[in-house]
Amino acid sequence: MAKLSLTAMMNRCFRYSFSKAGLRSSTMDLADGTVMHVWVPKVHIKSKPTLILIHGIGANAMWQWYDFVSPLMSGFNVYVPDLLFFGDSYTARPERSEQFQAQCVMRVMEAHGVTVMNVVGISYGGFVGYSLAAQFKERVEKLVLCCAGVCLEDKDLEEGMLQVKSVDEAVSILLPQTPQKMRELMKISFYKPRKGVPTCFLNDFIREMCSEHLQERKELIQALHKDRKLSNLPKITQPTLLIWGEHDQIFPLELGHRLERHLGDNAKLVMIKNAGHAINVEKPKVLHKHFKYFLIDTFRPMESGNHSNGCKTD
Repeated sequence: MAKLSLTAMMNRCFRYSFSKAGLRSSTMDLADGTVMHVWVPKVHIKSKPTLILIHGIGANAMWQWYDFVSPLMSGFNVYVPDLLFFGDSYTARPERSEQFQAQCVMRVMEAHGVTVMNVVGISYGGFVGYSLAAQFKERVEKLVLCCAGVCLEDKDLEEGMLQVKSVDEAVSILLPQTPQKMRELMKISFYKPRKGVPTCFLNDFIREMCSEHLQERKELIQALHKDRKLSNLPKITQPTLLIWGEHDQIFPLELGHRLERHLGDNAKLVMIKNAGHAINVEKPKVLHKHFKYFLIDTFRPMESGNHSNGCKTD
């Protein structure tokens, strides 16, 4: 008798919720050994702007954006890709950079007839979103980066800014293969991590979501850190909203301030109080409020709360 998987059951629930919200699953062969899966609108309404939601390292895109798809569908044509080596997306090519990920996202968007878009990226997805904005200046209108340490430098590891001391240690936590490592990941991802999660559930989640394409995902993280210097980071020109958890332990808030300084007047940093790295899980309503205000109501991020090189919100 097959084991009942709570993770697989939740995955089916997320698929149903995406479909009910007005999206359909689409898998496209890009003809170079690359296959991209993306959730696309069942009906693309030309009068609406297009919004791409790009997930981070972890489970597939559904698990990271399920709280956002339904409320965002009223104002946007929402597209939600699975990045390479997540969900049903993969490549036989050797490239592992965020630049290549961005190119694949753009190619699948073009295949669906989309040429101009707004982009929201969380964590690793923010690296990909930033690269989209840098490579395709005329096609990305506005950009939102959530806890995305794109201005990270090699020396930050050596100087102790991050919780980990090496890329190998980061890999062991970000791609957990044991319940102990999963608990470490939860501890540094959440401001208030859940306690007492049963080991059987953690094992189930690891088996269902963290085991496939393990080597390729390791290479993605390694490529992210290789020879990384702020001086090599292009300055994008699109209006950019930076959203950060006050207690982010994966990409500390200082990286948000650094990126705001790097981008100058085109960017504004908003700090979310009482939140860690996983702000999409801890503060979905606050995030959605900022998405709507910045992407629809105005080019400026919402000015609320107190200011200290960026505004604070509850």
